[in-house]
Amino acid sequence: MHHARRFFPLKTAIAAIGMVCLAQPAAAFNTEAEAAYVVDVGTGTVLLNKNADEPLPPASMSKLMTLYVTFEAIRDGRLSLDEELPVSSHAMTYGGSTMFLDTTDRVSVEDLLRGVIVLSGNDASAVLGEALSPDGTEAGFARFMTQRAQQLGMTNSIFANSNGWPAPNHVMSMRDLALISRLIITDFPEFYKMFAETEYSFDGRAPQNTQNRNPLLKLGIGADGLKTGHTQASGYGLVGSAKQGDRRVIFAVSGLETAQARAEESEAIVNWAFRQFAENKLVEAGVDVARADVWMGEVPTVGLVTEADLTMLLPVLGDDQVKAEVIYDGPLQAPVKAGTRVGELVVKPEGMPETRVPLLAGTDVARGGFTTRLKTVSTLLIKRLQQGPEGAL
Repeated sequence: MHHARRFFPLKTAIAAIGMVCLAQPAAAFNTEAEAAYVVDVGTGTVLLNKNADEPLPPASMSKLMTLYVTFEAIRDGRLSLDEELPVSSHAMTYGGSTMFLDTTDRVSVEDLLRGVIVLSGNDASAVLGEALSPDGTEAGFARFMTQRAQQLGMTNSIFANSNGWPAPNHVMSMRDLALISRLIITDFPEFYKMFAETEYSFDGRAPQNTQNRNPLLKLGIGADGLKTGHTQASGYGLVGSAKQGDRRVIFAVSGLETAQARAEESEAIVNWAFRQFAENKLVEAGVDVARADVWMGEVPTVGLVTEADLTMLLPVLGDDQVKAEVIYDGPLQAPVKAGTRVGELVVKPEGMPETRVPLLAGTDVARGGFTTRLKTVSTLLIKRLQQGPEGAL
């Protein structure tokens, strides 16, 4: 078996299904962020990837994981919105952005959710974490969150607390932040509405902390979430989402130097993502992208297909040919069953991160009979004899 790679311009391979042809190379987005990740939710197209898998201090953006776990508990009936939770002395110890809770308080889960989402309350996060912790401690909740994150596919996230308070082993990647954001949006639309709220005042306390810090919410660009973050170690960050028409974009940035830089960079990313890309169907499900050789099959090749249509965002000012590569270990060994994953299509739009899509066998290929096997072996022997001693058996 050998690793087969076949390169081709995707436009040529799929001309029959009418890909939109574009004009000239697209300019990539040059971000000042230390790390950034931008993805179109509908198509899954990654528009920007800069150090997106590097574990970094996430600051308050990691509260999204606390919120997701809390939403799961509410959905499963382990917690209710009107349930009032006690405030521990530990939760009171947090500074930074808080709801100014104290141990005489019992606060409803709904108020705590808004305290985390709108006010970024470190104390509110700790109260929720202790309530859901397997052992009643915030540290125990952090361990639980780390395990749950792994289950959800967040491979570069480790939690030391519920709120992103600086800790040496508390990290997330930008891709993981985008992933948990997408899960919140798709799994809990009833709670996601809270992320667009621009103001919340709890019990008349902390009048200086009533405004949502997300700088995009009032700009009229479709932004409706999700969370800002800032510590000395992490710089200024934002994981955000915006929807315009039927398209939704999620992005995460970290390591910007000022709040103003964060606001400007985030707005620029949203505008770039919506204005500079158009949706295109590149591959139709079930249509051969390429053909793979089959060893000892009743036919010599089998078509490679995608399970679903491959629709991607491509730059409005893009090349008229999208580079692609088919990778498979070949020749495939007969018999081959239709629908078996046998390879991968790697699409490489200019100026954008590559996209990888599984390729499946399009049809069954049975093992050839005696005549087929004899012919295959004879052909191989002749070829090796023609190659000389180095190619002989």
